[in-house]
Amino acid sequence: MFHKLIENEYPQAKDIPKEGELYKIVNTFGRSFELRYGYYGEQDRKNPLCEPAVIYPDFLKEPVYTEEGIPFVTVIQDACGSYRGEAKRTPDTTCAECKFLQRGEDWFGICKSPMNRKANGDI
Repeated sequence: MFHKLIENEYPQAKDIPKEGELYKIVNTFGRSFELRYGYYGEQDRKNPLCEPAVIYPDFLKEPVYTEEGIPFVTVIQDACGSYRGEAKRTPDTTCAECKFLQRGEDWFGICKSPMNRKANGDI
């Protein structure tokens, strides 16, 4: 009985993922993305209280497009100038609230705004 009490109070530590370890592969809109564990900044890496987190692509820094020239986005990235949504735009507004977002698997989607689409020759 005492063993169960201790187990409930102090659950066993979970396995902490290693930096660079594969979290999963996301297949969406004809593309595959490897999600790996890592740090978003050097400050996090040096902090002993921070564990590696799942790192999503930064499509603002390195755009990726579908075969049709439609840009990939993550629902957590900052909304662009094409944002159209029910909520008033603030500095914290993300793509998740935009009517142009077409959701895919996980936190991935594509932006269907005509202003963000690339011409076939530009892909």
